[in-house]
Order: sequence, then structure tokens, then C-alpha cells
Amino acid sequence: MIPRITLHFTWLVLAICVHAGSLSLQNPRFTITSSTAAQLRADTLSLAEKPEPLKLGPSDTLKLTFQITENSEGKGVQPHQTFLRFYDSASGEEGIQPVRVTPGGKAKFELNMARPPASLPPTADHPLEVSLILGSFVHEPTKFDLFDLYVPPSHAPAPHPDEAKFHELPLIHHTFRPEQKLPPKFWSKIGLRVPHLFSLRIIPFTALLGAFEALLCWYWIDLKLGEVLLYGGILAVPTIFAGKTALAATGGWRTGKN
Repeated sequence: MIPRITLHFTWLVLAICVHAGSLSLQNPRFTITSSTAAQLRADTLSLAEKPEPLKLGPSDTLKLTFQITENSEGKGVQPHQTFLRFYDSASGEEGIQPVRVTPGGKAKFELNMARPPASLPPTADHPLEVSLILGSFVHEPTKFDLFDLYVPPSHAPAPHPDEAKFHELPLIHHTFRPEQKLPPKFWSKIGLRVPHLFSLRIIPFTALLGAFEALLCWYWIDLKLGEVLLYGGILAVPTIFAGKTALAATGGWRTGKN
């Protein structure tokens, strides 16, 4: 016994095959009018052969009307998708413009060059190939080559304010300083960091600091805390005066007075 789901699927396939017919255009016609509503050109389109190329001025308007029908029954249908394709064969640019179709298959499209749609590709002196594309779930997709269209050359796009940031920049050449020459570590630690270390105005302060170091070592070996405080107080008095003298001399050397 054949399962019920198989029967349903078979009927669905048969229904699609029955309805999957081809689409055609009935009464395709174009009209070109000026800004004063004067008719410049009007004619019926032939799907077998393209007419003479159409030409639009900066303020002209193109009106295109047609009806989409089924070849089998001849009644108007509404495809799921209807587009006009504007293609520039010289540059390869193209633009797609959707077209609204009524449930009866009738469609109307207007192209006003005073306010061209954003979908219109950039143009130069080459014509645009205009074709109609129909897409449907129950009919075969169809494409009709309608006509060639001359439109005014488009203006160059305005430069973006940040465009200069993306230009190629000049090559960066790094300049490195020569390697610094350093003296031996011993002299850099002792003599060169204090240029006047052994000056007569600096030696007393240095000797008194050494005496404090010797006092601490003596305290570690033999002295008591009271004795260290006593000797340290005695050494503090000349150390203060020697330190002031050394500090004044160093300031004079730095300012160039001495």
C-alpha cells in the first residue's frame, strides 16, 4: 500500500509542473517627456528586436508600462520579483531597480533624470543596456532585453573628507644616534659622577662621612649604644658645616661661578 505522504508529494509535484509555465510581456510601451511635459518620443517595444537607442536629457523623464501574463492562459500574473537592470558593458557597472507589479500583472516605471535613483550606475558616453528580469516560484525565470539607453554623464563623486588619510604616505626613514661611548664602570661610579670629589672643599665632608661609617663598624664590634650616640653627636657638628660648604661649592660649579 502506498503511504499517504507519498501521494501528497506526488500531487504537489504534478501541481508544480502544471503551473510552471513561462511568462511574457503584453503591450510594453515607453514614453519620453521633457520637463514641460512635452512628448519627445513614444513607441511600443518589440521583444524580438531592440528599437533605436533611447536618449534622455538632464531633465527628461522615461515612462515604461507593460503587463506580465502567462503564455499558457494569457491572464495577468504577479511575479514574486520584478527588476529592471541597467548595465554598462564598457565599465561593467550595473544597477538594479525594483518594479512594483499589481496582482493583475500591470506595471509602471518612471525614470526622472532630474532626480535619478541611487541604483543607476555611473555613466559616461556609453549606453546602458536595459533588461527586465522576472522571478517566480511557480514560473520559469525570464529575462527580456528591452532597449539601450543614453543618459547624461554622471558627475564625479565628491571626495570624502577622510580620503587623504588613506593615500599612500612617503617612506619613513629612521635616523639612529651613534652609540654612546661610556667610560670604564669603576671610574664612572667614583670619579666621573662627582667631578670635584677630591676637591679641598669636598674632601672634609667625604672624610666625615667615612668617619660615620667607621663609627658604625666600631659599634658593631665593641662600642655600646651610649658611646655611639656620644661620638656621633660630636661628629655631627663638623659634618653639618662641611656639608654646607660642599653643597655651596657644588652649586657654584654648576652655575659656573667658580
